[in-house]
Amino acid sequence: MAVNCGFSADLSGPVADRAIFHTDNAYFLQDVDIASYRCKTNTQSHTAFRGFGGPQGVIVIEMIIGDIARHLGLDALDVRKRNLYSDELVSPAGDGQPAQRRDTTHYQMKVEDNILEPLLSKLEQTAHYRQRREEIYAWNAASPVIKRGIAITPVKFGISFTATLFNQAGALVHVYTDGSVQVNHGGTEMGQGLNTKVCQIVADELGIGFENVLATASDTSKIPNASATAASAGTDLNARAAQYAARHVQGNIAQFVAGLDNCGAGAVRFAGGQVVTPRTARPFKEVVKLAYANRIQLWSDGFYRTPKIHYDKTTLTGRPFYYFAYGAACSEVAIDTLTGESRVLAVDILHDVGTSINPAIDIGQIEGGFVQGMGWLTTEQLVWTDAGHLSTHAPSTYKIPATGDIPEHFKVDLWPEPNREDNVFGSKAVGEPPFMLAISVYEALRDAVASARPDDRVRLVAPATAENVLRALGVLTS
Repeated sequence: MAVNCGFSADLSGPVADRAIFHTDNAYFLQDVDIASYRCKTNTQSHTAFRGFGGPQGVIVIEMIIGDIARHLGLDALDVRKRNLYSDELVSPAGDGQPAQRRDTTHYQMKVEDNILEPLLSKLEQTAHYRQRREEIYAWNAASPVIKRGIAITPVKFGISFTATLFNQAGALVHVYTDGSVQVNHGGTEMGQGLNTKVCQIVADELGIGFENVLATASDTSKIPNASATAASAGTDLNARAAQYAARHVQGNIAQFVAGLDNCGAGAVRFAGGQVVTPRTARPFKEVVKLAYANRIQLWSDGFYRTPKIHYDKTTLTGRPFYYFAYGAACSEVAIDTLTGESRVLAVDILHDVGTSINPAIDIGQIEGGFVQGMGWLTTEQLVWTDAGHLSTHAPSTYKIPATGDIPEHFKVDLWPEPNREDNVFGSKAVGEPPFMLAISVYEALRDAVASARPDDRVRLVAPATAENVLRALGVLTS
């Protein structure tokens, strides 16, 4: 891998590291050697973006799988499924070597929460992939100009900061005598719904309505040394810290009420705006006033550090991720072989968010991430002059996806299984993984290009602009 860092390193090092971690994507690579070169070039300094190196790593292996399938005359989905991580044994790499299981990454992390095969098979069925594949074969045989393609690609994305020290968070929860609650945490709300999820978690812990909880702006005078809201870990870290803070306050109130009703604190329940014991049920607001009058602490801090993770930066081995988020997308496209224009016709997504804290937010993240990734791979071309100046610097020269680029058929389903690791509410991160689902669009475009070529050699440079599609077809040579 040659990484175009621009004139300074910035975050290129950790971005390139994560690209190495995700070169396997969903596949067991028994024999692999990856070299990563961080290149100083004559452009502005480049920095992190959604996926933080993951997309660059994932697309490498997906292109390789697609090329293998075309060379062998096989369906690319079958080649993908044959190479997935699993618990099967593989033959040793050399004499005297022990047999390996197909469940360990090239950086020596075991894939313990693997749902790749059932997830892919489910999407294959619900998207009617085999039927559509046959229909596309028939279409391409009869259509000399408009060619169609289809592809299903999976995603396995590691969740945690690869720099282990950033996997920590703090929060404060304050309960006021009118029954309202204020929560403050170290995460940044940038429109992704982080504060909504944090408030939901706190409300759930205290058994009160969501409308009674207010998240205030992040402030280093309240939560110091906060980690960046990045690595898809905003909810994992900050909501868990807020949950712990709310749980401390709940424990204080439970002990107080248990003393009033002569029962164990474990028998006290918080639900429906009430504090319930075997003897009575009291409104939360009344209990809070009574607790304050008896000098019970109604605020607390919470702290969370991600467990199990460890990572040796010198050998690039260990367990840098707490768990993996999985997903798959089936994309169908069409290209015009005379103009190079392309269109995404249909998208079916099955994505793993664990037990969703807020399905509306999660589906919105999946849709937005996919469309953003689609733009990265189809229209958003960066062009620099020989002097290193960016010439595609405005909406007139840099094309992002618009409403007209969204396919009429755009279906998103959530995988119905909680996180197998002990994460907040059984949820999984959803910020970055959907971005890589759009690689299915790129592979579908390569599938369409291949149907118009006399050989199996498809060299489609991303983004797949009209010019690059024509070059891949052999129509343009420069």
